[in-house]
Amino acid sequence: MTSGERGRLGRFTDAVLGGARAARDKARELRDEFRTSDEPERALVAPLLPGQELRYVGLAPVRTPETHKAGRQLTDRVAGEMAEALDPRALFGLLNIVNPVVWVDAVMTPVRLAAGVLLLPGKAAAVAVGLPAVEPEPGPPHQAPQREPIPLTEEQEAFRALFRLSRYRPLADQLAEIAYRRRYVFSGDLATLAGSMLLFLERYTGTPLAVSDTHLHLLRMGSRPDADRPDRRQPRLLWSVERTRVARVDSEGGVAGLMQFPSTIFFDDGSWIRIVNPATRDDQSRFLTAIRELPGQRPTM
Repeated sequence: MTSGERGRLGRFTDAVLGGARAARDKARELRDEFRTSDEPERALVAPLLPGQELRYVGLAPVRTPETHKAGRQLTDRVAGEMAEALDPRALFGLLNIVNPVVWVDAVMTPVRLAAGVLLLPGKAAAVAVGLPAVEPEPGPPHQAPQREPIPLTEEQEAFRALFRLSRYRPLADQLAEIAYRRRYVFSGDLATLAGSMLLFLERYTGTPLAVSDTHLHLLRMGSRPDADRPDRRQPRLLWSVERTRVARVDSEGGVAGLMQFPSTIFFDDGSWIRIVNPATRDDQSRFLTAIRELPGQRPTM
């Protein structure tokens, strides 16, 4: 190899290494920005909350854990066998649902109050939370032509459309199945503030939590785009509750091996819900700072 060839090879190697270092530095810069700042999200969400001091916007969607075994007893196994087929009659007894018709109306009440959603007929219910109108559900399967849509009031139909429940099965049956499946991660009563929060977490994905000086909110908002792309996110409020209605928040440290931070939110109506925030430690620290006035257990970060 001639000296000229060695020189060209050296310059090429330097260029490759320089590009790799630049890419690494850029990745570190973006990672540090993600870890230390939620300013882009706050700028987008703040206009939705006039008169509120926005303290925190989550950088990842919260969710409910698949199972939560605390307090599980042998009787739960027996109950699970009884309701294995999710027979609504068995579920109603297990969940203390005495009158399914009255219970559906009770479930709708905290949705009205906590979400601030005016339950309107048809498309209006979906538009009220800034979502595309729900397409009409296809008819029942051919093998069951005798099935007809369940008669509903206008408000019940708006509620059904909002949570995309089937129009061919009683609302009480479908809601009882949700409550039964999630009975280890919330208080078990959908007709509560925790129950209304659970419904929105069940229905919507990509749902981060926001905290202001007066409220807790669930948002509809996508992930932060890459630095070289414009931020066209249009966040929407899905669910809101006044902080005065939050009795306490018990937060735990990250799950071993995973950046997940479980918290249990207790409301003043006696209900509670367990959520998981798959966040970085810096993001979790911001959340704990935002709720510092609320009583509850806090992990050592």
